[in-house]
Amino acid sequence: MRRLILLALAVLLIAGGVAFYAWNGAGPAPKATSIVVPEGGTLTTAARELEKAGAVGSARRFLALAKVFGGEGVIRAGEYEVPAHASARTILDLLQSGKTMQRFVTVPEGTPSIIVYEKLAANPLLTGPVDVPAEGSVLPDSYSYSRGEPRAAVLKRMTAAMDKELAALWAARKPTTVATSPAEAITLASIVEKETGVPAERRTVAGVYSNRLRAGMPLQADPTVIYPVTRGKPLGRRILQSELHANNGYNTYAKPGLPVGPIANPGKASIAAVLDPAATKALYFVADGKGGHVFADTLAEHNANVAKWYAIRRARGEM
Repeated sequence: MRRLILLALAVLLIAGGVAFYAWNGAGPAPKATSIVVPEGGTLTTAARELEKAGAVGSARRFLALAKVFGGEGVIRAGEYEVPAHASARTILDLLQSGKTMQRFVTVPEGTPSIIVYEKLAANPLLTGPVDVPAEGSVLPDSYSYSRGEPRAAVLKRMTAAMDKELAALWAARKPTTVATSPAEAITLASIVEKETGVPAERRTVAGVYSNRLRAGMPLQADPTVIYPVTRGKPLGRRILQSELHANNGYNTYAKPGLPVGPIANPGKASIAAVLDPAATKALYFVADGKGGHVFADTLAEHNANVAKWYAIRRARGEM
């Protein structure tokens, strides 16, 4: 009898050791894989998905082990990335943690709204329809989303972020800004965004355009001429004379003042630059051939700078 008892204990110990190893040992997945736990999904649902994905060898065994070792925690809905060779214990901890996969859609500074729309529409992991957002209504940033989330919900976060950021920046505006409303700030900031990609220049460019607006001079910003032609996408050619003379509400060569609306979605830095422009007497700027611009207070200085820029372009074979 004693031998039978000892034998039974030994079997139990071995079985327990095997079960403990199966719970904590490396899983079968050779590489990271993802699974989706739907809303209302149970551990049984998740176990089946794990088996299909090859993250566990057997859904039934996983459930049995989870019942013994898994505690009372409930799993949470969402998409999870299961690491390569993750143990059953690691997988259950992951499903109970709610640490779902983070996917992002990025809107770079100066992106026009048509491209924001195209990005959302082309994303196969999002669902449902979405409209083209109003130009200037989206804050450039990276936005997380979940598989199956409505496109309209992601866009709503983008526009809410702009509303919040613009309100904060407008409240902190300086008296030197020429913007008389948040809408004007966005419109001018979108031009600044398109005119320079050099962060250190933003406030100076904003200062130049502020000076022109105060003086009643046309802004003469090429990006505003291009906008009604391409909706903000690259033109891919030189601007035509007919486009420079077009009267469409956006052409800042045809008349002074701001265009009728934004030409892109400006980032925080460009909005801040418009609301606190640099103190400068400059009225002109032109490319310097190094990725930035050179600024001038007078037309004579500007013409000399333009001549230097043309010489650089001729030396490059661009003219």
